[in-house]
Amino acid sequence: MAKRNRGWRQAFSVYVQPRVLGMIFLGFSAGLPFLLVFSTLSAWLRDEGIALSVIGYFSWVGVTYSTKVFWAPVIDRMALPGLTRLLGKRRGWMLIAQLGIALGLVGMGSSDVHQQLQQIALLAVAVAFCSSIQDIVVDAYRIEAAVPEYQGAMAAAYVFGYRVALLVAGAGAFYIADFSDWRTAYYAMASAMSVGIVATLLVAEPEHRSDQQAEAIEGSVESALGVDRKIGGPMKLIAWFSDAVVSPFVEFFVRNGKTGLLILCLIATYRLSDITMGVMANPFYLDLGFSKKEIAEISKLFGFVMTILGASLGGVLVVRFGIMRPLLLGAVMVASTNLLFALLAVSEPSLMLLAGVISADNLSGGIASAVFIAYLSSMTNSTYTATQYALFSSLMTLPAKLLGGLSGRVVEQYGYESFFIYAAVVGLPAIILAATLLALQRVARTDSHNR
Repeated sequence: MAKRNRGWRQAFSVYVQPRVLGMIFLGFSAGLPFLLVFSTLSAWLRDEGIALSVIGYFSWVGVTYSTKVFWAPVIDRMALPGLTRLLGKRRGWMLIAQLGIALGLVGMGSSDVHQQLQQIALLAVAVAFCSSIQDIVVDAYRIEAAVPEYQGAMAAAYVFGYRVALLVAGAGAFYIADFSDWRTAYYAMASAMSVGIVATLLVAEPEHRSDQQAEAIEGSVESALGVDRKIGGPMKLIAWFSDAVVSPFVEFFVRNGKTGLLILCLIATYRLSDITMGVMANPFYLDLGFSKKEIAEISKLFGFVMTILGASLGGVLVVRFGIMRPLLLGAVMVASTNLLFALLAVSEPSLMLLAGVISADNLSGGIASAVFIAYLSSMTNSTYTATQYALFSSLMTLPAKLLGGLSGRVVEQYGYESFFIYAAVVGLPAIILAATLLALQRVARTDSHNR
C-alpha cells in the first residue's frame, strides 16, 4: 500500500474515525445474543433443575450460526420493502435482525421453563437465526464502510465491542439473575439490544459500488448454464441462483487466478494452531492444579485486556505496514506462544508464569484475529460482500474445529508437552502460505513498478 509510510501517531489516529468508533457498538450488538442462547441459557435451565441430557440438546442451536453461509446470498441480493429504501441495503437488514433478537429474548424471558420448554427452544433458535443474520450484515457493513487500510482497526473495534457484550451477557446476566431472577435478566439483555438499534439508526449506509467485471461474469455464467431470464418461471430462479451463489465463486478465481487456491488454503489453515490449542487450554490449567477461581480471574483479567490490546495493535499494524506483513507476524506469534504452553507443562505450577503465558497467548491471538479479519475483508468483492465473507469465515473455522476434535486423543497418548508442540507445528502451513503470498505480492508490485 502506498499509505504504509504513515507514522505511528498517525496510524493510531485511525481509532477516532467515526465509523471505527461505530463498530464498537455494532460489535456489542453482535456479541450480546451469543451466550444468551448457549452457556447463559444452559445455566438458567440447570438452575431450574432441567436434566443435563435435555440441556445438551440445546447446543444444537449453534448449527444456526454454522449454516449462515446458506442465507448470506439472500441478504446480499434481497431488498426489504420500505426498509431498504429508508435505511439502505445493510442497515435495513441490520435493524430487522436486531428487533428480532430483542423480541426473541423478551419471549424467552416470558416463558415458563417447566411448562414451556419447547417454546424456549424455538425462541432460542429464532434468536440465533436473527443473530446469524446480524453477523452477516455487520460483517458486510464493516467491509464496505471503510477502505482496506482501516479494516484492521474496524476489526479491533468490533472485537472490543463483542468482548464487552460477552461480559454483559455472561457475568452481567448472572449478577442480575442472582439479584432478581432469570426473567429479569433476559428482559435486561433484550433492552441492551437498544445499543445496536441506536447505532444502526445513527451510522451512515456505506456506498454500494457496482463492479462491471462481476456483472460480466454473471452474464458469462448464465450463458454457460443456458439460462435465459426472458423465459421467466424456473429460468428466473436458476438465474438468481447463478448470480447469487455460483458467480461469487467464479468471480473470486477470475480475480485471483491460480493464487486463489493458495488464498483458500491460507484461510483454511490460519486458525488451526489457535483453535487446536484452545480446546485443551482449560483442562490443562485444571490438570496443573490451578483452581477454577484462579483460572477465571487470570483468564478474564489478563485474557480480556491482552486480547483487546492485541486487536488494537493489529489494527494499527495494518494501517502502518499493510496487511500481509502483520498477517505473517500473527501466524508466527500464535504458533510460537503454543511453545510457551509446552514450557508451562514441564514447569512447577506458578500463577505468575500462568499469567505471563495467558497474556502472551491472548496478545498474539488478538493481533492475529484483527489482521486476519482485515485480510478476509480485503478478499471480498463489493458485489458479493456478504456471500464471500460468509464463505471465507466458514472455511476459516471448519478445518480447525475438525482437527480440534482430535486434541484430547493426542493429549491422552502423548501428554500435554507433546500436544502443545504439535499445536505449534500445525501452525507451520499458515506461516509458509502467508510468507509465500507476501513474496508473490512483492513480485507483483515490482513488476507493476517496472512497467
